[in-house]
Amino acid sequence: MSDFVPWLLGSRTPSIRYLTLRRLLGRPQEDADVQAAAQEMAVAGPIQAILAGQTESGCWAGERGYYKPKYTSTHWSMLLLTELAAHGQDGRLRRGAAYMLSATEEELHRALETGQRGLSCFWGNLLRYAWHSGLADDSRLEAVIEYLVRDGLEGGWCCRYNGELPCAWGTARSLWGLAVLPEAGRSRRVTAFLERSTAFLLQAHHLERADYPTSGFFHPLWFRLNFPLFYQADILFVLRVLAEWGMLDHPGAGPALDWLASRRGEDGRWRGSSPFRRRTWSALSNAEETDRWVSLHGAILLQQAGRGTAAG
Repeated sequence: MSDFVPWLLGSRTPSIRYLTLRRLLGRPQEDADVQAAAQEMAVAGPIQAILAGQTESGCWAGERGYYKPKYTSTHWSMLLLTELAAHGQDGRLRRGAAYMLSATEEELHRALETGQRGLSCFWGNLLRYAWHSGLADDSRLEAVIEYLVRDGLEGGWCCRYNGELPCAWGTARSLWGLAVLPEAGRSRRVTAFLERSTAFLLQAHHLERADYPTSGFFHPLWFRLNFPLFYQADILFVLRVLAEWGMLDHPGAGPALDWLASRRGEDGRWRGSSPFRRRTWSALSNAEETDRWVSLHGAILLQQAGRGTAAG
């Protein structure tokens, strides 16, 4: 595994090099290599290719509303930019997030007034990228947070796209969005939300078995290592979310971490899947870059869980 880190740092995607240095190797932001990767992210690579499609109003050219086409319109592009670690102070990200908050404001208030349930995957993603884009103080995010918390505590993440059954994808995406909230600023309801979602994901059910309620059968994406995903979730993504909440030591996470470790090859790498490659931005690159993305996330997780080092 001695070539694992050099393999990651050999990526042509500057975001992978940047996150390897910062999150896997723990280099400070002032480090020369970190600065070089950040500077390249600001002028080249998939971040700039995606932002090139943005219009002056903040939405993306050629879309049919902020949600279509999947996965190149505004909502999905903003989600990808966040996953790629685009600089949150970039005015273009702020413009895109502001556009989305304006475009969905009436829809969200109507949902709150009528008691609508479900679609927490959408609102969790929106909260995530709006916060990342420097809009933490925008009062409209309060309604997004309230929707997510209410959908979990009162609606149990039941969604019409899962036969009105509790949805593990919606739960995970909600947690991913709410993880941006500073610990000191989390309300009692957010804390209660965390407890209920943890009980659902890790106690009542099992990540490594995918035995969550479904009106059909478990989705095959769950047992792949995917990048990127959009409203979906898999074991790797849920473990990433749990890591952000400091919960990789939860007993229910252990078997899933074992499963993740077992998927690692002798070369220290994981084999990834990019199920929507043909439907999203081509600049995300080829199969080897997908392997690098999932390997980076897998290595970070095992390191955070005390099951490995940067080298393997």
